[in-house]
Amino acid sequence: MEVGNMKKGLLLSIALMMSVAVSAQDVDGFVNRQMQAYPKSRLLDIYKSCFQDYMGAEHLVSDRQRVKAYLDEELNTTSLDDLMPWYYEPCGIDSSYYRVSIRAIKESLVSEDLLLNAFIRSANTEKRPSAESWSKRWHKIIGTIDQMKLDMPNFQEDKQFIDSVLSVGKYAISHSPDYREAYHPHYRIVERRIFEKEIKNLIDQKE
Repeated sequence: MEVGNMKKGLLLSIALMMSVAVSAQDVDGFVNRQMQAYPKSRLLDIYKSCFQDYMGAEHLVSDRQRVKAYLDEELNTTSLDDLMPWYYEPCGIDSSYYRVSIRAIKESLVSEDLLLNAFIRSANTEKRPSAESWSKRWHKIIGTIDQMKLDMPNFQEDKQFIDSVLSVGKYAISHSPDYREAYHPHYRIVERRIFEKEIKNLIDQKE
C-alpha cells in the first residue's frame, strides 16, 4: 500500500512538472503572434491569455442566471462594429482553451444557450490547476519575456502588479485599458474539447 502511494505521488509530481514546463521557443512564438495581432497589448494582456490557457475561466460559476444576465447585457449593448472580426481564437501557448466571440451569437452561428452552457461547464471543470502551479509556470514564461527586451508600455509596472496578485494566491486580472479601448474584447472562454466538439463546426460552416 505504501509503495502504491509512493508511485501515485511520483506520478502526480511528474504531471505537475510537465504542466508547469514551457519552452522558451513556445513563449517567444506566442508573444510574437500576440503582438502582431494586437500591437496595443501590454504585459497584462499577454499574462491574461496565458492564464486563461492554463486555468480556464477566471471563476467557478455557481449562479447561471447571473452569468446569463451579464451575457444578455453584453449582447444588447454591443454592435457588430464594436467587435473584432474573428469568431474564435486560441488562448495562450498551449491552446487548451478558446475565446469564443459573442459575434458568433449575434450572427446566429451558435445559440446563446449553447455558448453559455459551454462556458459554464468549462469554468466548472474539476481539472482546474492550483494557483501555485500557475504562479510557477508564469515565472518561467516571464523569464523568457524578459529576455525578449520588448518595447512595451508600462512593462515594469505591469510586471510588479502581476507579482502582487500572485503573491496573495490569486491569478485573475482584467485586460489593460489600452487593449479594451483598441479591441473591445467580448468573448467567453471554452475548454478546447468542448469547443471542438460542440461549437467549432457550427462556426466553420459559415467560414
